[in-house]
Amino acid sequence: MPNPQQNLKHMYEYIKGTVAEVAPAYAVIDVGGVGYYLHISLETCSAIEHETETRLYVHYVVREDAQLLYGFSTKAERELFRLLISVSGVGGNTARMILSTYSPRELQSIITTENAVLLKNVKGLGLKTAQKIIVELSGKLTALFDGDAGPLPVAGNGDAVYDEATAALVMLGFPKAASDKVVRAILKEQPDISVEETVRMSLKRL
Repeated sequence: MPNPQQNLKHMYEYIKGTVAEVAPAYAVIDVGGVGYYLHISLETCSAIEHETETRLYVHYVVREDAQLLYGFSTKAERELFRLLISVSGVGGNTARMILSTYSPRELQSIITTENAVLLKNVKGLGLKTAQKIIVELSGKLTALFDGDAGPLPVAGNGDAVYDEATAALVMLGFPKAASDKVVRAILKEQPDISVEETVRMSLKRL
């Protein structure tokens, strides 16, 4: 018998409209006066934050207590997200955190080299789950990101980068004090780094 919830998950293919608001963890897309709130990764944030119009490919999650929309700037990133959540013990938020911590290229390299120790650096991910991801996704990512150039760099410097990166980390659930310390250290090492890369590096250190 068909599962109605499974059908609902494929209800939306993409949402195209005006970028009303964008942050490292979410975007609001205005379509005909209706604002759609989508959970996004840093990868997608980098791709759309300076756009006025965009198209985000959607993964629709139906739970007993909520209905969630996850948005992706490419079909490939959405497919990677779906592969990650197909692994037992990996939910939508964990998959998004993985995609925010590592670029698709980095994740592909981690899985290919079976580097579970590096993968478990993602917040909320233990060694057992990291090993399970590597085993279950091994060989599935080779063709997925062919031609992908990785995240788009976004210029930024000084106080603006510090403020945005720290705010993003707090939004992702990290303590303000710890986020502040890590961001300051990174900016001292690389003064001309972008906001997105600052957050990505911070996620690996927190």
